[in-house]
Amino acid sequence: MKVNAKLKNLRVAPRKSKIVADLIKGLDVLDALDQLEIHIKRTSPHVKKLLLSAIANAENNFGLDKNNLYVCEAKIGAGPTLKRWMPKAFGRAGEILKRTSNIEIILEERVEGKNRKSKEEMEAEFKKREKEKEKAQKDAEIKQNDTEKKTGEKIEENKKEEDKKKKEVPKKGWAKKIFQRKSM
Repeated sequence: MKVNAKLKNLRVAPRKSKIVADLIKGLDVLDALDQLEIHIKRTSPHVKKLLLSAIANAENNFGLDKNNLYVCEAKIGAGPTLKRWMPKAFGRAGEILKRTSNIEIILEERVEGKNRKSKEEMEAEFKKREKEKEKAQKDAEIKQNDTEKKTGEKIEENKKEEDKKKKEVPKKGWAKKIFQRKSM
């Protein structure tokens, strides 16, 4: 089974992106990730993210095993070209073409059907993840309510302390009058 992921309008020239794509063609998915991790080209992090997306598509949508996948194809195409102008001598203008790339990665299984999950297993995992998300959301709401209560209690305590300070009768005396004056 083939699984793909696409990246459009990457602001890197296609001829530069092709170097990275050719590097991972035919490699196992984990080996390709390792190669992209150490490769220093500007396109590498983008291709790595795209490869991770393709792996996630394979695992979540089709129940494929990550260890059984390899990069079947890595297609690089030209995206739209941005046209800019640069002033030149004698009042002329030189055209600058800023090229973009469209990248598509296609993954395929080494051994057809090996460690593939059935629809029932995938549905059970999906339900399990949904329950975990709901539980985490409820925990977050409870925690937020607790912090709101605590902050509300702190605010009330602060108000009580301020009220006590206001109610205290200031001591009268000549020193108090001198130091209480407003200075300019």
